Amino acid sequence: MDINNFLKDSLLEQNLVATDKLEKAEQMVSTEKSLVDILYEQQIVEEDVLLDILTKYSGIVGVNLHFYTPDAEVVELMTMNLCQKYQVFPLFKIKNTLMMATANPSDVHAMDEIRVKTGYGVEPILALRRAIDDAINKAYGVKDSVSDVIETIEDEEAANKLDAPAELIEAASDEPIVKLVNLFISHAIRDRASDIHINPEEEILRVRYRIDGALQEVAQPAKRLQPAIISRLKILANLDIAERRMPQDGRIDMKIDNQPVDIRLSTFPTVHGENIVMRILKKGSVLMGLEDLGLSKKGLEQFSVWIKRPYGIILTSGPTGSGKTTTLYAALGRINSVDRNIMTLEDPVEYQMPLIRQSQINTRTGFTFPHGLRCVMRQDPDIILVGEIRDLETANIAVQAGMTGHLVFTTLHTNDAPACISRFTEMGVEHFLVASTLVGAIAQRLVRVICPDCKEEYTPSKEIIEELRLFHTDMKYYRGKGCQQCRNTGYHGRIAIFELMEVSARLQEAITHKETHLEIRKIALKEGMLSLRDDGVDKIKAGITTPDEVIKATKYL
Repeated sequence: MDINNFLKDSLLEQNLVATDKLEKAEQMVSTEKSLVDILYEQQIVEEDVLLDILTKYSGIVGVNLHFYTPDAEVVELMTMNLCQKYQVFPLFKIKNTLMMATANPSDVHAMDEIRVKTGYGVEPILALRRAIDDAINKAYGVKDSVSDVIETIEDEEAANKLDAPAELIEAASDEPIVKLVNLFISHAIRDRASDIHINPEEEILRVRYRIDGALQEVAQPAKRLQPAIISRLKILANLDIAERRMPQDGRIDMKIDNQPVDIRLSTFPTVHGENIVMRILKKGSVLMGLEDLGLSKKGLEQFSVWIKRPYGIILTSGPTGSGKTTTLYAALGRINSVDRNIMTLEDPVEYQMPLIRQSQINTRTGFTFPHGLRCVMRQDPDIILVGEIRDLETANIAVQAGMTGHLVFTTLHTNDAPACISRFTEMGVEHFLVASTLVGAIAQRLVRVICPDCKEEYTPSKEIIEELRLFHTDMKYYRGKGCQQCRNTGYHGRIAIFELMEVSARLQEAITHKETHLEIRKIALKEGMLSLRDDGVDKIKAGITTPDEVIKATKYL
């Protein structure tokens, strides 16, 4: 039995991963990335579990490099280039033998070359490929750090100001500028950033990454590098480099570490030059399952019933970047099958899914949400996802679809779940139509997850206890004190808090009689709806997030 089949059988026998997740991970396997790489990078299976299975298969002991402190003397025996060439990392020395972490212990050629170049015998120890990459970067430093490249450029002669398009193109094509821009993008992906901000100021150019929802500054290139950096990005996105007075939107398709990446780039003129924001979309990302979103047990059961309905509308709401699209994709992933025709209208298409016909809105050609939705209705759909309801025309078509045997998923921008009803009716949709077609509404926010490597118990302030109304509980509170793994933020990753409102018979009656938002919310809470704040408190109790995060996400609700 080969390693992949052994790995799959072991994971399924021990119920360590869902079958659908394993199948999606298998679809991402390529010549550059194995199934083990995918399972680890997408955080589907923990490193220790993978190592345990690989050890049983190979008979070679494994090591979790995440918790390993390298021996500086042993690290000096190897060069960074040699480690990267063979994907190995030196661990420790026993007499004349080097204990070597490797993802491929059967690579005899690699072991022979290391033996010749170091003068030591080599004993392989199993480790995961991505963990080896991380260990190399930590021990030897990032090969081409942003600061090193910036220093290289600043040591060279360069014009303080570039105006002519030909000069901009020439400057943007210089090798150091090309390398610097590539590093900004590759490091952002390595650090799990969702966005890159290039912010011009009077005397500096500030570069920031949005990681886990918060902006973090990563570099300050000299102001004189601004024209070349911005021109380089505009060239990559096929934008007009001579146009600096009007906003522009573009797209960059590239590969980083053999992984396809889609970047949406937006320019905006400011008094100190063009501001650039880039949204990073990883094409090969494994979609989250419903059970991974953060839904409570009751919420998961409730939502799972909703998405099996044959018709109606399911709404998700929340501000931009609150995870609405991820929730809808997880729902589609659960009900996706060959016997259903699922079609989407999105702006943009963030993840590509098999069996689903996905379309991207293009307002320049007239392919808007209303026009697209009318066309989709002629494609014999069973399930329709509409990226966002923005106007009455789209809302009316969606309601008609929900009434005529189609299940419609869509999003709105509202503060809470009951407000979805008010938003629909304010657009002009009749109350009785909303009452009869709406299956349920979800409001959600993202909160940061406490870093597992520096998690500690603490006592919050009296003000926080009062804000959360937790006066008579003996619950424990946790936070991250900050470490290298979380860039000293105390957080690593995000999870959603939810508010699910099912449209019951009582709520249908209230909507039809045009009850206020507050009255509808009271009814929903009385019928068992868990508020965003309450769901957040449950996640505090579970040690998943901090009181500060929940308060920040639900402060004005």
